[in-house]
Amino acid sequence: MAEEKPKNPDRREFLKKSAAVAGATLLPGMIGAKTHYASDEWYAMLYDATRCIGCKSCTVACKRVNNLPPETEYDGIHDMAMDLSAKTKTIIKLYKSKNGEFSFVKRQCMHCVHPACVSACPVSAMRKDMKTGIVFWDPSRCIGCRYCMVACPFEIPKFEWDKAIPHIVKCDMCKDTYLKEKGTTACADVCPTGAIVFGKRYELLFEAKKRIREHPERYHPKVYGERDAGGTSVFYLAPKGISFEDLGFPDLEESPARISESIQHGIYEIVIPPFLTVGALYLVLKRSKKEED
Repeated sequence: MAEEKPKNPDRREFLKKSAAVAGATLLPGMIGAKTHYASDEWYAMLYDATRCIGCKSCTVACKRVNNLPPETEYDGIHDMAMDLSAKTKTIIKLYKSKNGEFSFVKRQCMHCVHPACVSACPVSAMRKDMKTGIVFWDPSRCIGCRYCMVACPFEIPKFEWDKAIPHIVKCDMCKDTYLKEKGTTACADVCPTGAIVFGKRYELLFEAKKRIREHPERYHPKVYGERDAGGTSVFYLAPKGISFEDLGFPDLEESPARISESIQHGIYEIVIPPFLTVGALYLVLKRSKKEED
């Protein structure tokens, strides 16, 4: 005669199952935000504002290599790009400091160590190549949400509003064009004064600090991009007496992506696991009830 099952489930077995399910639901919430470290072998650029003459050769070369059209809205004839746009990936701008001094500055994607645009993209259309350090846009994945534009603290990604099938436009260090063919970026290759230098991240950071050390009377005593916004792969040297805030750069030490991700993970750890645990316990109780019935 078959042994009759007890009407009530075994308490010890029930508690073991409940603990296992609760632990499984709590574990993901305990995983914090990813830690990002810069590689010395990443590609990088160094821009020295003290050497720039504002010729805009870099802007012209960038447009030629990337097949970008001229911006003629201002006079109808000349390429009169005034800022970064869907037609202009890099530009030279002129800034005036609080003490009345002027300085040129080159603007393009900063290729951040921990990019906010990559963190914000829900479909991984904005990506970072961990081998080269280049931040680029993948058109095959993009859904046009433009979260990358909102997330970027430097306001770099631009949207092609005038096209039926729009793209997100930003510097990608000529990764599929000039860099592949000549081993450098178009802007660095054409710069007549050496204001733009292309190379490995550790080499350019060393060179930037060396220039400050050897000519303290010429440079602002800081390399922008070493730690700013969590670190970038585009470094800047400014003239003595001009701050980077004067040149339009945000005063950010931590990466916005790291801050937002820590908040997201904190919310997940505090709010989500209890709901998952309660749901899991409910399923266990429901199953036990069926067995008892």
